[in-house]
Amino acid sequence: MLLLQLAAAALWLLLAMPLLRWSGVLMSFWQHALGAGAVAVFLGLAWRLPGWWLPINLLFIPGLLVMQGLGLASSWYLAAFAVLLLVYGGVARSQVPLYLSSRKAWHAVAGLVPAHAAVVDLGSGLGGMLAFLARQRPEGRYVGVETAPLPFLLAWIRAQLGGARYTIRWNSLWKVDLSAFDVVYAYLSPVPMAALWRKVQAEMRPGTLFISNTFAVPGVEPCTVVQLDDLHQSKLYLYRL
Repeated sequence: MLLLQLAAAALWLLLAMPLLRWSGVLMSFWQHALGAGAVAVFLGLAWRLPGWWLPINLLFIPGLLVMQGLGLASSWYLAAFAVLLLVYGGVARSQVPLYLSSRKAWHAVAGLVPAHAAVVDLGSGLGGMLAFLARQRPEGRYVGVETAPLPFLLAWIRAQLGGARYTIRWNSLWKVDLSAFDVVYAYLSPVPMAALWRKVQAEMRPGTLFISNTFAVPGVEPCTVVQLDDLHQSKLYLYRL
């Protein structure tokens, strides 16, 4: 998100402000902040971020101005930066923001998982999908991998408090051996899908199932598309190996 905001501010400064100056339009500092926020909204839509990101993108820069006006101690800003780093620190490297699967997605995936299946959630976030599957389909084996520090820690604590009927691992999805699983679930971003599909083809066994939430594999026809009646009208793209 920080990279998106920086890109939005840069685009506003480099493109919009010279155009406004040339046309003689004068804007207040707050209007410029909202203008940069509008650019951030456009970038978020282009990146297909979930709908709940839109108001965050719009109000992030104006919010910074409000915080600056409050005269808070610098330690508060350092703490806020540390929290953002713990949650989104790996986004610049992986280009995968934190997406949380909806409850409708949980139910749909539970209905697609075969009996006694081994399932891995690549980028498991707070572990909601895994916790639900472990409750609804306790005969299966469920593993989640996550590299964002704070979501991993919260998911691990959640697993321990819930009886640890699933496993949360601190690991990159690229290091997971997919041949050990019957179902691979991912809710990532458009960026890694082509590379992930190559990994899926190389490692998953014939007859196993790859499920991608929202982001289809480019140039590959899914065997089934499941429409979810959730807030974002998400789709599950199913690929049978």
